Amino acid sequence: MFKQWRLSRQKKRLKDPAFQFLFETPLDEDLVCFDCETTGLNPKKDRLVSLSAVKIRGQCILTSQALNLTFAQDQAIPEGSIKVHMIRNLDTQMGLSPQEAISQFLQFIGGRPLVGYYLEFDIAMVNRIIQPWLGIQLPNPTIEISERYYDQKWAQQSKTMMHPSIDLSFQAILEDLAIPNFGQHDAFNDALMTALIYLKLTEPNRKS
Repeated sequence: MFKQWRLSRQKKRLKDPAFQFLFETPLDEDLVCFDCETTGLNPKKDRLVSLSAVKIRGQCILTSQALNLTFAQDQAIPEGSIKVHMIRNLDTQMGLSPQEAISQFLQFIGGRPLVGYYLEFDIAMVNRIIQPWLGIQLPNPTIEISERYYDQKWAQQSKTMMHPSIDLSFQAILEDLAIPNFGQHDAFNDALMTALIYLKLTEPNRKS
């Protein structure tokens, strides 16, 4: 009931009716997995540098329909951030303004559920742009894969261990699920690997 009340409040706060589709039930059952690269880890002051998203349809990842966005920067990207994601200011010169990029992202996701790894941070970065612009935060349902992974590992290990120790690092999850690491800190690679993790965790014959 609280979710419905919160969603209703969000609808009333929407400043631009052109984005009403965010509150509508999608015509398909696709999910969207997305990941961001940023100038830092503080959603209150850091900026988006790149964002990639892929759709999941059933047990398939629609990589041919992936969305890859680069954000123009009005300030220098910190050296420490460049060392992580290898994106320089030079690489963002043809990037989109934050509003243009996020508009494309919103069109891509519609009202579909969002899948991610520590998704709260990525959503906070997007909300920082849409809150003052549209008056809302992302209303989409969310699926946190680290939470799903934890629940499954706990169900397995608690049968034989009193206090299971579960490593939720991205690399540990990849290794445990036998998923190759394509290279982290690249928005598309991270979104793709996260989508693969989701599919592995939701395999029809997978045992908890």
